[in-house]
Amino acid sequence: MLRPVVVGIDGSPESLAAAHWAAREALLRGRPLRIVHAWEGMAGDDATLPELQVPRDRARRTLRQAMDQLIECHPHLDISADVIARPAPVGLLAEAEAAEMLVLGSRGLSGVGGFLVGSVAQAVVAHARRPVVLVRTGTAAEGHYVPSPDGRPSTLTPHGPVILGIDPSHPCGELVEFAFDEAARRHAPLQAVHAWHFPRASGYAPGPMDATARAESGAEASRALVSALGPWREKFPAVEVHELVAEGRPVQQLLEAAHGAGLLVLGRKVRPGSMGPHIGRVVHALMHHAGCPVAIVSHE
Repeated sequence: MLRPVVVGIDGSPESLAAAHWAAREALLRGRPLRIVHAWEGMAGDDATLPELQVPRDRARRTLRQAMDQLIECHPHLDISADVIARPAPVGLLAEAEAAEMLVLGSRGLSGVGGFLVGSVAQAVVAHARRPVVLVRTGTAAEGHYVPSPDGRPSTLTPHGPVILGIDPSHPCGELVEFAFDEAARRHAPLQAVHAWHFPRASGYAPGPMDATARAESGAEASRALVSALGPWREKFPAVEVHELVAEGRPVQQLLEAAHGAGLLVLGRKVRPGSMGPHIGRVVHALMHHAGCPVAIVSHE
């Protein structure tokens, strides 16, 4: 059976935005879409007390409304829905195990310049072994595409680029392949971004040799990135690839590259035996501040 694209919803605007994004992704991948609502307080079908039936009926109504919207927009998409009587992080992680990917919503923070990623989404990202995509409120179909020549949103223009954050000193096949595959399905360009720092000892005063050494470090970083992408260029020859090697902080470089992008792809390293969940500073910051959907791919 084909792994479905799974989206978790709760009736909020951000979860509905995530559901519409997930539907378009399912169509791109030729996969079914599964909509789930998870809540530990959900009563079973045999519940008779009104106070137990109300949450269950509300959850089913939320699923029905989402399904009706998605069926109207995508009548040929195979869609199923289910209510899960488990705590949301546990239920969503269980769904992710059998999914092609899991899609969740994030809420905009007016005036703050970021997005609120709730505790459920953070817990799922920190533990999921399958890709997790976070979609912000207000992400519409037009957000996938480059604006029209007059600057207006459009679904008739090419897809926006896929941005890949990569450290070529620790290349990860799952991460790079996911990004190339997303770009190939969208017929979109892929931009691989590697931010590097010029090593300098504490208290060291810059000298005339710094410029030469910095240039050599930059050239070495560029060669490493080209080498890391080489096998995937051969596997996906139709994907237009651009490399960006820049000295500076990874978060800032990726935020700038992701402006106007269709998707930002990041990796989360799984650390066996580590205490508690681990997301990483760069991924954590970009989850909260990137304006486009963010895909987090776990890898060893």
